[in-house]
Amino acid sequence: MVPTRVRRAALVLIFMASFAAPARGWHVLPRGPEGFREAGYEGMRGITVGPIESSQQPGRGYGTPASAALLDHLVAMGANWVSVTPFGRVWDLRDTEVQLDFEAPYEDNRAAIRRFIGQARARGLRVLLIPHLWVETTGWRGEMDPGTPEGWAAYQASYRRFVLAWARDAEAAGADAFSIGVECKSWSGRFGGYWRSLIDDVRRSFSGLLTYSANWDEAEAVLFWDQLDLIGINAFYPLADHEAASDATYRDGARGWVPRVQELADVLEMPVTFVEVGYTTRANAAVEPWLWPDDMDSVVIDEREQARALDATFRAFLPERWLSGFFVWRYYAHLDDVSQEQIWGFSPHAKQAEGLLRDVFAARWGSDPRPWWDRLPR
Repeated sequence: MVPTRVRRAALVLIFMASFAAPARGWHVLPRGPEGFREAGYEGMRGITVGPIESSQQPGRGYGTPASAALLDHLVAMGANWVSVTPFGRVWDLRDTEVQLDFEAPYEDNRAAIRRFIGQARARGLRVLLIPHLWVETTGWRGEMDPGTPEGWAAYQASYRRFVLAWARDAEAAGADAFSIGVECKSWSGRFGGYWRSLIDDVRRSFSGLLTYSANWDEAEAVLFWDQLDLIGINAFYPLADHEAASDATYRDGARGWVPRVQELADVLEMPVTFVEVGYTTRANAAVEPWLWPDDMDSVVIDEREQARALDATFRAFLPERWLSGFFVWRYYAHLDDVSQEQIWGFSPHAKQAEGLLRDVFAARWGSDPRPWWDRLPR
């Protein structure tokens, strides 16, 4: 663990470096860690809605009667935001070309996303659009490395086309927020000029809130937070370092991360959003939350484990006024689809965690604005 004073010094240096050229990221929210709350937004009670990733299941994905029924369910739960995750794809971690077609031609996917956003907005939901990157072979997108300066230049040019295409689509469809990337850990802490130029271009194409989806152990090294409106974190924080941990251990583990995230919000003077937060439905899910259970042997299904890990995280973070909210990872565009993941996966649907979400969505959070009657002169 990096000492606090060293980490804070590094954050200050990143913050100061970010002002080397004029930033345009403060045009939507008031500056400061409570800017989301001060702008009058209610806390983000969000759900990530994943696609039906199979062309063999037409009529069950984004923008279909199935996704309309899903959105009705989420509204009844108390959600006020959804995120939508169109994918581009690369062959491997050294590939330099992002392909926009994923399971279907790009034009079909963008039309489906537009219909889905229309469905969400018709139900009073705000929408965050997050272009994701799929690696066709083995490997995590956070380890992309084309290997040479020429390879990086080619990859970055292709990535720009990918992101700007979806930024234009997000604007045309009426999305409220946009993420410029997901877990670009191998290059979010360098190539500052490229990121600044890309974000400027996104600003010209998209008029809503901007964020970036940093992996939980990446956020402190990201160079370009100052150009955005929200610090976005995929908050898969480990809550214990051993199996069979108690509820108290989970709660202490979650509280232990609060000062570190708050430090980031304070130094950068920006609100934080948990763009993804979730735990699988298996024993010891919060020890290494990023592990995908399909690759594990002898998985023990445990609904309570998923619920108590989420509960510990919510208890620790939701009182904080600098946390704008979260998006639970994840439901799917067809509510009862079981082809996307096993029962021990991340989806909370029809599990104990879904009841917890209903209660959490109904509660008052630190990021919620004060009721108007509390703001009247006394």
